[in-house]
Amino acid sequence: MTFTSDSASTRFSQAFNYSNQAVDAVTSTITVFKALSVDDQLAVLWYAYTEMGKSITPAATGAARLQLAAGLLNQIKQMSHAEQLEAMRDLAVQRNTQVSRAYGILSANTKLAFWYELAELMAKGFVVPVPAGYQISRDGAQVLKTLQELDFGQQITVFRKVVIDMGVDPLAD
Repeated sequence: MTFTSDSASTRFSQAFNYSNQAVDAVTSTITVFKALSVDDQLAVLWYAYTEMGKSITPAATGAARLQLAAGLLNQIKQMSHAEQLEAMRDLAVQRNTQVSRAYGILSANTKLAFWYELAELMAKGFVVPVPAGYQISRDGAQVLKTLQELDFGQQITVFRKVVIDMGVDPLAD
């Protein structure tokens, strides 16, 4: 199925009829996020982690075993910027690569922490940042706005579902 900006907007506006229950807001946010282009997905993650990172961090890193992801993060740091961007895109689209398989075996909380740390590395210049002047799509901006309006538990649920589905689980059937 092909998603266009218009089809995602229609789905988004239908999905966010605020008479729906909170669970529908989470499910709808996830659905629209997954309909975004891979670059918009990465931008949403980056903006969300940098904007809302202070609230995400304790939930992600407090329960995570980030040391399990440290090797993968270091591997990404050693890549060229073009390779780093490709590795992040591979994770988002579940392309079967060494990085995606290594990521795929991480726990849900470690995956949350991984993306937080990746955003931190991007902000510090160790990992390719979102390009200056990057214009996120209207739907991407709407996902960000909706994420900000969700309560903390709903935000974590959205992020957990999004990052769990990334990468490739080499142990899955």
